[in-house]
Amino acid sequence: MKKVLLFAGTRKGGLIFTSDESRRQWDASDLHFKAWKMMHMVMDPRDRRIHASGIHEAFGPSTHYSDDFGETWTQSEQPPKFDRPSAAHRPIGTPEEARDPDEALQKAEEVLKVWKIEPGQEAEKGTLYAGVEPAALFKSTDRGRSWQINQSLYDHPHRANWFPGAGGLCLHTIVPHPTDPDQMWVAISTGGCYYTSDGGVTWNPRNKNVRADFLPEKLPEYGQCVHKIVMHPEFPQRLYQQNHCGMYRSDDGGESWIDIGEGKLPSRFGFPIVVHPHEPDTIFLVPEESDQFRVSLDNKFVVWRSRNAGESWEPMTKGLPERAYLVVLRDAMTTDNCDDAGIYIGTSTGQIFFSKDAGDNWELLADYLPPISSLEAIVVD
Repeated sequence: MKKVLLFAGTRKGGLIFTSDESRRQWDASDLHFKAWKMMHMVMDPRDRRIHASGIHEAFGPSTHYSDDFGETWTQSEQPPKFDRPSAAHRPIGTPEEARDPDEALQKAEEVLKVWKIEPGQEAEKGTLYAGVEPAALFKSTDRGRSWQINQSLYDHPHRANWFPGAGGLCLHTIVPHPTDPDQMWVAISTGGCYYTSDGGVTWNPRNKNVRADFLPEKLPEYGQCVHKIVMHPEFPQRLYQQNHCGMYRSDDGGESWIDIGEGKLPSRFGFPIVVHPHEPDTIFLVPEESDQFRVSLDNKFVVWRSRNAGESWEPMTKGLPERAYLVVLRDAMTTDNCDDAGIYIGTSTGQIFFSKDAGDNWELLADYLPPISSLEAIVVD
């Protein structure tokens, strides 16, 4: 019988929830990585190795992996690390260090967080990608034991003009092409969407028509604050984006973007977005009041759904709390690929809600958890 696994990264550790395909009853593991802030947990479907990225107050950030469903964990031998300063933006450190430029230029930045671990394609056995703060992309070719930086993106000439958002200067989203290993999209806050067609040798911004209301130039080439980008694998040229300044769709691989929220949604601000695994035109998001007041709109927790690629939207509320001040972070929303796909949402106050019918009805899966950073679901035999 197939099992559904739901991985939850929380501020106090990681949890693994397990159910059968009916998803009527869930069993929860003990807390993994106690005292670690777990940014992300994900199972690689190619070999069933679970990967985790976390931050310890004393030991800093690292990545781990498990081959026995979390019974034991191994820390990566070489977690993501900067070996030298970026050629595009070398930090000068404190004012004292700045008096000696030669010495200052030798000081590399420190990886502060590993935001995301993304498995590669089926053909890329053993290959994984990681996005970190400050914004950079790393690659592993040995199933997460060691990581190497993508130097081209780290040295990108735009880097000197990227700046941190409220969550820091982070590369938080990695979207590999489903069949072409040379193509990939990444999202940086605050830098925008960048694309490579040559396996990461070169990177180009793809932000046309995406607003940046916080900048003097409202439609810049780059500098947008992307919150999340998703793709349905059957339509790799179509991307959906939740941005600091709106909700967008691209039908040409990010070369241009269409605003699909203006006048249709009650807010232009939000973080998470997911696409239905079997319906490429069906997407879900959770808007917030504004960038100044980051809680659910009008004191109600509402999930918005579009079944026509953002041409129109409808609110989903059945089973969700009628009065609540909830926040959903960018990676705390996911789907499984059951025949009746499940949609899962985690909140910063420790609830997980899920729907087995494309958002028509919602249930409470878990409560009284630490603040939830991320959710990932997978169905296994």
